[in-house]
Amino acid sequence: MAGDEKSTVMEFTDQNFQSDVLESTIPVIVDCWAPWCGPCLMIAPIIEEIAQENQGKLKVGKLNVDDNTKTAMAYAVRSIPTLLIFNEGKLIDQLIGAASKKSILKQLTKSVKLA
Repeated sequence: MAGDEKSTVMEFTDQNFQSDVLESTIPVIVDCWAPWCGPCLMIAPIIEEIAQENQGKLKVGKLNVDDNTKTAMAYAVRSIPTLLIFNEGKLIDQLIGAASKKSILKQLTKSVKLA
């Protein structure tokens, strides 16, 4: 990826979770991860692809569970990577563990309609 390309993956924090996730007008995927987590790093490019392919229809972001323990605890994230899928401010689905792009998209389209 060229250095001048801006990532379409947002960074969610305890401070912005309410406004960026819970008050979002479009569905949101939250990738709960940590820098030391090998499987988290393996799915990072997949998360980036999903974000780029669904710009404007889906908000995609990462939540570092080490730095944002309040939010991670609020959603009982005990294993990472965990993908949390929100729609209209509600947690509607989650996917735990490293998954393929195909299985993430399958879970996503089962949960939300990407217009």
